[in-house]
Amino acid sequence: MAQAEGGFLKLKPHIFTLTTPQVNGGANLSIKMSWSQKILYENGDFSLNIPFTFPEFVVPAGKKYLKKEKIHLNVNSGIGTEVLSKRISHPLKELRGGQVGKLGFVYGADVLTWSNTDFSFSYVVSSSHIHGAVLVQSPPMHDVDQREIFSVYLLPGNQKNRKVFRKDVAFVVDISGSMKGKPLDDTKSVLSAALSKLDPEDSFCIIAFNGQTFVSSTSMKSATKEAVEKAIEWIGINLIAGGDTDILTPLNQAIEMLSNTRDSIPIIFLVTDGAVEDERHICDVMKKRLTEAGSIAPRICTFGIGSFCNHYFLWMLAMIGRGHYDAAYDVDFVESRMQNLFIRASSLILTNITLETLDDLDEVEVFPSHIPDLSSESPLTVSGRFRGSFPNTLKAKGLSPDMSSIVIDLKLQDAKDIPLDMVCAKGQIELLTAQAWLADNKQLEDKVAKLSIQSHVVSEYTRMIIVDKEQSGPQEAPKKSRIKMKDSESQRPILLPSLSIGFGNLVATSENIPPGSEEPKQPEAAEIFARAASNCCGSMCTHCCCMGCIKCFSRINPQCANVFAQLCTGLACAGCLKCCSLCCRGCGDGGS
Repeated sequence: MAQAEGGFLKLKPHIFTLTTPQVNGGANLSIKMSWSQKILYENGDFSLNIPFTFPEFVVPAGKKYLKKEKIHLNVNSGIGTEVLSKRISHPLKELRGGQVGKLGFVYGADVLTWSNTDFSFSYVVSSSHIHGAVLVQSPPMHDVDQREIFSVYLLPGNQKNRKVFRKDVAFVVDISGSMKGKPLDDTKSVLSAALSKLDPEDSFCIIAFNGQTFVSSTSMKSATKEAVEKAIEWIGINLIAGGDTDILTPLNQAIEMLSNTRDSIPIIFLVTDGAVEDERHICDVMKKRLTEAGSIAPRICTFGIGSFCNHYFLWMLAMIGRGHYDAAYDVDFVESRMQNLFIRASSLILTNITLETLDDLDEVEVFPSHIPDLSSESPLTVSGRFRGSFPNTLKAKGLSPDMSSIVIDLKLQDAKDIPLDMVCAKGQIELLTAQAWLADNKQLEDKVAKLSIQSHVVSEYTRMIIVDKEQSGPQEAPKKSRIKMKDSESQRPILLPSLSIGFGNLVATSENIPPGSEEPKQPEAAEIFARAASNCCGSMCTHCCCMGCIKCFSRINPQCANVFAQLCTGLACAGCLKCCSLCCRGCGDGGS
C-alpha cells in the first residue's frame, strides 16, 4: 500500500479511502456521497445516466428483508420552451402541475433484491433552430461576491442535416517519448478517423512535434479521398514517440499555414501530455498573433493527456483562441474523449458570438471572457456577475456558415428554483484559476479560494481538512489550508490529500515519464472500489468536480476495511446527485 499524508491511501488521482475509528456492534452505518456531472448531449437529446446497480455483496448474508429504493428527478431546462421526456429506465411517475420547460418525476419501491439496472433518462427541448435564454439571480446572503449572477444558454436545436462551417484544420500532435504506447496509439486512431470525416471542401495538415517538427505537407491539402489516405499512411510511418517537447514552434507553424484562410474557420487542434517552461510566453505570443488575424483568427482547441501537462495552460490557450478544451486524466479514456472533442470542435454553426446590452451594466465580468463558437453537437453556456438592472431581452449576435449575421433574442427566465451560484461555480473556478496562473496574480488566487470554500468545489488554492473534536491537544491548522478553523484549541485538523490537478510537471515531462505511471499499486479490496468508481466517472462525466473525485467517509474499524470498499462499490449511487449543466437536477438514493 502506498501511504499518503494524513493516513490516506491514494489509489488513483481521483479516489481515496480512509480507515476510521471503531463503532459499536449493531450500530447503523450511513454513507452519503454527492457529485456533479455534465449532462450528455447528442443529436438534440439531453441524457442523464446514474449508476443504480446494487451487487448482492452489499447486503449482509442471512435473512432476507425489504430494502428501499427511491428516485426523485426534477428537470428545469431553463429555456421556457416545451420539454419532452424520451427514454426512462425505471417506472417513474410524472408529477402533475408542472410548468412549461419543467418536468418532475418520482419513483419508490420496497424490494427484496437491489436494482440491477442503472438509471437513465433523456429528454429533448422542442426546437429545430438555435435558441436560448438568460437566467438572472441575486447572490446568496453570505456570497463573497455580492454582484448579481447571470447565465446565458445557447442551444443548437435539433435540426437534421444542418449546414456547418467549412474548416481548415491543423492537427498539432505531441510525439515526445512520454506519448509512447496507448496515448499515441489512441491519438493516431482518432486522428485517422477525424481525417476520414472531413468533407472534400475542407483542408488539413498534420504537424507532429517533439524537440523538432514533422509536417505531412508544406501547405494545407484539400480533404479528398486520396489526400486523406496518404495522410493516414504518413501517420503510421512518422508518428513515432521519442524526444523532448517544444510546443511554441509547431503552434507558430500552424498559424502560418492557416494564414490564407478565406470563407472558412481555421482550427488548430493541439494534443499533448507534457508541460513546458515557456507556457506563459506561448499564451502571450498566441494572443498577439490571433489579435492580428482579426475575425477569422484560428480557433485553438486543446486536449491534455494525464496529469503531467499543465491543464490550466491548455485551458487558457483554448479560451484565448475561442476554442474548446478537454482532457483524459486516465489513459483509458483518451480515444473516446478526444474523439468527442474533435466532433464538437468541427461542427460549428455560429461563430464570432457577442452578447449585446451587457456593456450597459456595471462591473460586468463574463466567463469565459472570449466567447467560444456554438457547435451543433454541444450547447454553449456563458455566465458572469454584474451590477445594475438586467434587460428583459438579451441579444446574441453571430456569423452563420453562409457568412450572414444572425441575431437571437434571449428572454429572461425564472431561476428561483435553480441554485445558479452553484451551477456556475465550477466553471468559474477553473477559468479564474487559469487567469490567476497566467498573470501570477495573488488577488485572483484569493478570489478562487473564497469561491471554492463557499461552493465546496475543490480548487488549486484550497485543501480539505477533517477535524475530530474528541481529540485533545492544540494543533495549528496547516498553513496551506485557507479554511479558517473555529475553536482550534479543541480540534485536531487532518489535512487531506490534494484533489486538485496542479500546474504540470516539468521534471516528468523532461524525463519522458508516461502518463499514469505515477499511480501506486492498488491492494485487492481497494482495487474493486477503484475499478468500479473509475468506470462510473469516466463513462459519465466530461470531467467531474474534483477531477471526478468520489469522497467516501464513514466510521468503521480496521477489520471492516474490505467490507467498506465493497459497500462503497455497491452504493456508488446511494447519495445525492446534483446535475448542474443546463439546470437539470436529479437525486437518487437507496439504503438499507
